[in-house]
Amino acid sequence: MNAPSPHGIRMVDVGDKTVSRRTARATARLRGSPESIRRILAGDLAKGDAISTARIAGIMAAKRTSDIIPLCHPLPIESVEIDVSGDTAETILIEAAVRATARTGVEMEALCAASAAALTIYDMTKSIDSGMTIEQVRLESKTGGTRGDYSR
Repeated sequence: MNAPSPHGIRMVDVGDKTVSRRTARATARLRGSPESIRRILAGDLAKGDAISTARIAGIMAAKRTSDIIPLCHPLPIESVEIDVSGDTAETILIEAAVRATARTGVEMEALCAASAAALTIYDMTKSIDSGMTIEQVRLESKTGGTRGDYSR
């Protein structure tokens, strides 16, 4: 039953791949007015502490990636770390690091985590800055697997 779907869509069979330690780190940037960035970093928002909430959202997103992205395999996530910091006067940097010992990589989990964390901050801040943008969601590095390591 390994034949491709007649429409070209299929979940890849990873059953014969070697289990190995996999890591991935992804980032996203949230751009807003200097006042919005200051208020986010100070925890001065009507909805509360956006940074702590974003960390929880990122962890939850990494754990549920296979529920969001149709062809992703559910993975035994071992660790998710979310770091949120001021990048410039107009940007916040969100970094997501994910680790698992599995037959396939955790790149999508890291990208989902960074995206969900950025979306959470956006949601909590949109009432004071509707011009915010989420930018540069990207994979920064990965380790493990047959294709080896990658670093941007």
